[in-house]
Amino acid sequence: MVRRAALAAAASMALLAGSGAAMAAGPEVVEGPGYLPECFAPWDADTKYLQWEKKEGPYRIALVNGFVGNTWRIQMIQTAKVFAESPGIAEKIEEFKVVSTGTDAAAQLGAIEDFINQGYDAIVTIAVSPEGFDRVIRLADRNGVVMVPFDNTLDTDKVMQVNEDQYEMGKMSGEFLIKEMGKTSGKILEVRGVPGNSVDRDRHQGLRDALEAGGDFEVVEIVGNWDTGTSQKATADALAVHGQFDGIFTQGGSDGTVRALMDAGHPFVPMAGEGENGFRKQIAQYADKGLKGLSYGQSPGLVAIATKAAIAALEGNTMPQMISVPIPVADYETLEDGVNYWSDLSDKFFTPNEFAPCDVNIKAVDIMAKSADNVE
Repeated sequence: MVRRAALAAAASMALLAGSGAAMAAGPEVVEGPGYLPECFAPWDADTKYLQWEKKEGPYRIALVNGFVGNTWRIQMIQTAKVFAESPGIAEKIEEFKVVSTGTDAAAQLGAIEDFINQGYDAIVTIAVSPEGFDRVIRLADRNGVVMVPFDNTLDTDKVMQVNEDQYEMGKMSGEFLIKEMGKTSGKILEVRGVPGNSVDRDRHQGLRDALEAGGDFEVVEIVGNWDTGTSQKATADALAVHGQFDGIFTQGGSDGTVRALMDAGHPFVPMAGEGENGFRKQIAQYADKGLKGLSYGQSPGLVAIATKAAIAALEGNTMPQMISVPIPVADYETLEDGVNYWSDLSDKFFTPNEFAPCDVNIKAVDIMAKSADNVE
């Protein structure tokens, strides 16, 4: 009796273990190279490759955005809608939903879980926080759902992710400021993004590492939320309290920071900022007056690359776990109207939206014609 009970218990445990393994299957780690490497480039030589079980399309895909209170997020949603309707993609998508949940991580996690339970095939998302997604990742794996965080990515290697190198953006900006200021000490204004996410953290760290390596700088931090109005007010307050700065780094709302300088009568100084059309217009107009500007681009078009990657994974292709998108950069010496900024377009338009290796080219007129409303 004891032996039979022991055998039964062992069999029961083996069955449970086998069931758990099946439930947590997720993607398989495989050898590279990956699919379409000119588009889906691995982050570095150590990047692993993932492969999901092939599914027949067309697919149900959801975009679960978090924060929506700035022009970048609005353009991102507009771009997603255009891309989902574009030739070569539209026929692969049965249903495309968009929801924005705000800055509450629990609300975003709940929305992702809901889409998984509804039977969606893939979810692309901008994570509110780089942590806390383990539960929904496991749920996605159990249900064969491809989840693709982009822009604000997660601190995990369990899902496929798409991004530009945020740390490198901060680092190149710091090096640019040191070069253009022509000195190894001074006071820098740092206009940070939305607190608590990986983009803000990594850009900040890149900047600080470059400044520390290049000299002895005093840095004043303010929060601009990647938003023009917020950045303008926060910069104005900083100028009133701290006086003159020798250089400026902003993560977004760059044109608002420039307006605050002008309103305060602060002389133009070297400045590194985002890819807003308005900021690039300002650099082109005021470079000879001291606004020696660098404009890097975290493109809203990343949503198109993330969606394309999700479809490729659903089709059974081998994909890098971390996909690197090159950083589009322009400065006061390389700006050209009609090429990398547009004098006849809105200041709020983010300029980099072309990814030739991925056959993605989202036209400005199509983007601006779409709304940023949720599609439920």
